[in-house]
Amino acid sequence: MERKIRIAYFGTPEFAASQLEAILKAGYEVAVVVTMPDKPAGRGRKIQYSDVKKTALEYNLPLLQPEKLKDPLFLEQLASYQANLFIVVAFRMLPALVWQMPELGTFNLHASLLPQYRGAAPINFAIINGETETGLTTFFLNEEIDKGAVIMREKVAIRPDETAGELHDELMFLGNKVVVETIKKIETDNADALPQEVLSENQILKPAPKISKEFCNVDWNVDCKTVYNLIRGLSPYPAAHTTIQSDGGETIELKIFSSEIENCKHNLPVGSIVTDNKKILKIALEDGFIHLTQIQQAGKKPMSIDDFLRGTQLLGTWKVVAK
Repeated sequence: MERKIRIAYFGTPEFAASQLEAILKAGYEVAVVVTMPDKPAGRGRKIQYSDVKKTALEYNLPLLQPEKLKDPLFLEQLASYQANLFIVVAFRMLPALVWQMPELGTFNLHASLLPQYRGAAPINFAIINGETETGLTTFFLNEEIDKGAVIMREKVAIRPDETAGELHDELMFLGNKVVVETIKKIETDNADALPQEVLSENQILKPAPKISKEFCNVDWNVDCKTVYNLIRGLSPYPAAHTTIQSDGGETIELKIFSSEIENCKHNLPVGSIVTDNKKILKIALEDGFIHLTQIQQAGKKPMSIDDFLRGTQLLGTWKVVAK
């Protein structure tokens, strides 16, 4: 039995905008789009629209931008569109008053293989923890964050050198397919959702909490692989960072976007910096070196290590500032 689907779509960033467009191109009716309020951004503090709002405007879709999701006026407006399926991608946590509203339920697209990596940063933590695969999950919302019954899961391999930004884009495009297939399952009454308790049997669950600024500060007292995974798991945003210091007290703050591992034995103290002031800047760890390959100095644009060393000569002895 096919049901007539009428969607209310909730989302904000580029990731969510991609799925909204896929839903529209698949021929489904989007009755209303809900996204974050406009806000000023950048040095000029100009008002910026979310990517989802831009897509909604492009397709002339009705748009709601509530400050508070429990606002009675917003709830009344949302109900007036008579959507029978709500879809949430990269949005705020919905109160029960909202997600319980539609007849066919509310489903979310999450960028991990739930129940693994529940939380705000699943793409980052899958790479940081050295996983070789991750994926996407659609699930029905319930009272607990990221714990509702699973409708679909789609696996993706993680390349050994893949960054969070690259994986984000891969999952974004795969999400187009997964979201449309999930709608089809609900439309044809084939969404046999599976409780996550069944999927979590015999698994040690790993979380994916919001990433703090302190977490991004590299701890060089671990092995090379751990540091390498942290750097690519935070690249390009929010980016791993460290501070280097000369024996004369000069300091330079750096964001690190990419690196390479050199496993070897050496006698240098952990945190020592080795450079030829031309093409190489590497940091000593217990089991080798991390070569910095793309960085950003505070107040400047991202650049290759070659360009950095052309403009900044590291004379004397340099080391990283301890975390």
